[in-house]
Amino acid sequence: MTRAADQAATAISWAGARVLVAGGLGFIGARLACRLVTLGAVVTVVDILEPRAGGNAANVAGIRDRATIHIGDIGDDRLLREVLPGCEVVFNLAGQTGHLASMVAPLQDLDANCRAPLALLEACRTLAPRATVVYASTRQVYGRPLSLPVDEGHPVAPVDVNGVHKAAAETYHGLYCEVHGLDTRVLRLTNTYGPGMRVKDSQQNFLGLWLRLALEGRPIDLWGGDQRRDFSYVDDVVQALLLAARVPAGAGRTFNVGGCPPVSLRELADQLLALSGGGGGVTVSPFPQERERIDIGHYYTDDRLFRALTGWTPRTSLAEGLAATLDYYRTALPLYL
Repeated sequence: MTRAADQAATAISWAGARVLVAGGLGFIGARLACRLVTLGAVVTVVDILEPRAGGNAANVAGIRDRATIHIGDIGDDRLLREVLPGCEVVFNLAGQTGHLASMVAPLQDLDANCRAPLALLEACRTLAPRATVVYASTRQVYGRPLSLPVDEGHPVAPVDVNGVHKAAAETYHGLYCEVHGLDTRVLRLTNTYGPGMRVKDSQQNFLGLWLRLALEGRPIDLWGGDQRRDFSYVDDVVQALLLAARVPAGAGRTFNVGGCPPVSLRELADQLLALSGGGGGVTVSPFPQERERIDIGHYYTDDRLFRALTGWTPRTSLAEGLAATLDYYRTALPLYL
């Protein structure tokens, strides 16, 4: 699929569509909401703006007058009765993403990553039974890879509470498709980065904190460094989400979505520092025990199934994506601290 053909098909299929984006003030959700508005969709955003999550009103500054925005919980039945009827597509990007945070506060993670998506599915079953529901899951459900790259046939064996709950939410989506006929699709995302990501700490993604440290000229603290990972630029992930909602053979299925060729974390840190002008260098520290217990080691994605069905491929190299993200935060950083 050529870029022109892909964009034309996407634009035609989304014009006038009624779409709900849960977690739509967050990093990926907001980028998706903005893209949908530019494609002519009628967009409703719901976000609870949990302080420990990635929601930020700055992420939707350009579409505030072109989308309907609700601050609330996707598990709130009253709110769902207001926003769901008539929706054609529901994207669920809400949830708690911190792996260590899930080990410290497992019941809060249960509420965010099991109760809330289940409430949304149940509301869709009764209020929007013809909607397509796209759920953003995580590669963390696989745990420590038995072989690389990891495809969808790899065992699901999460090593932290967050991964367990995300795997449970995936199962809810499969069940609601099988039993209730709801058109659900699940994407297992790898490390996503780009403008709008949380940078005040490593709660959402360690790379966000690294970006901030590089811009502030402070050293990046590296644990280990030889772990190889793949990274997805946010605009590539948004395109994958859009295509996942429209692929005819997608109902009830789970797909991996990867990114750039894998790099070691040390290579990533060196590339980031070179692009940012040097920063404060890299310090190497022993793995904190609580982190080491849930670290998955090497991980990179086999997403050939999704590419074959949709024609999707990541378009943004790691160097291009890091440069664009650094450029964004050179001026926008105060909005995210």
